[in-house]
Amino acid sequence: MNNVFLSIGTNIGERYDNLQQAIKLLMELEKIEVVRISSIYETAAVGFTDQADFLNIAISIKTSYSPSEMLEICQSVENELGRVREFRWGPRIIDLDILLYNHENIETESLIVPHPRMYERAFVLVPLIEITSTPVGEQLQLAHDTLKQLNCENEGVTLWKESLEQNIVHSVK
Repeated sequence: MNNVFLSIGTNIGERYDNLQQAIKLLMELEKIEVVRISSIYETAAVGFTDQADFLNIAISIKTSYSPSEMLEICQSVENELGRVREFRWGPRIIDLDILLYNHENIETESLIVPHPRMYERAFVLVPLIEITSTPVGEQLQLAHDTLKQLNCENEGVTLWKESLEQNIVHSVK
């Protein structure tokens, strides 16, 4: 089984419900086991800042899907929930990004893992570190080290709600 970490964010509509729906859609897939779900963090927009704040989480999954299949699944979940890509860093109903896939470095035309900007963004690192308290591998160690250097308050990252894990896991079963 492959260990995969995803980042999920939303800033349009019922943000909490959007996160729950994205996780439920992933959990419905036979070859995906959701292992951990971070708390929810509210974060200021990056890039295009004239938009609503985001809710962001990280999840850890085990899967037998390949990296390219996981990318297709993430895009399928986004499409099912109504994501429209109007412009880069614009508002979105849902955004799923593959952060890490095992300890691999992957670079194809459509996918780069580790995610190319994850080490620059506290809104990605804070929830990721929460679900990986013991860093295993060079990529997670770098994430832990990078987070120590960032000031989360200055990065606009605040705890919004404790982990979704119990609510979602029990509502899907």
